[in-house]
Amino acid sequence: MQEHEIYETETFSKIFDSITEKEREWITKMKQQIKLNPKAGKALHFDWFREKKFENKRLYFIVSIKKPRILLVSYASKKEQQKIIDYVILHKDEFVEFLNSF
Repeated sequence: MQEHEIYETETFSKIFDSITEKEREWITKMKQQIKLNPKAGKALHFDWFREKKFENKRLYFIVSIKKPRILLVSYASKKEQQKIIDYVILHKDEFVEFLNSF
């Protein structure tokens, strides 16, 4: 299977810089895992929108259907899940366009 390229939203990068070292290490491991197997996460409403769970938080990411690319969207608590899902669904065309644009 082809290895996927990983990209981050600006929001995700800011979150990543502010979390604990333990969480950063876990996310780094997850990046390696989803690079090789993007279906490793749980699907959220669509096959291309997924999450990975760590303690009480979730890593949210979008998998491109056309190209081997993944966009890390957010990392947040379960409490914020619906807000993130709604945001991604509302802006899905922009995310998909970004992943397929280059």
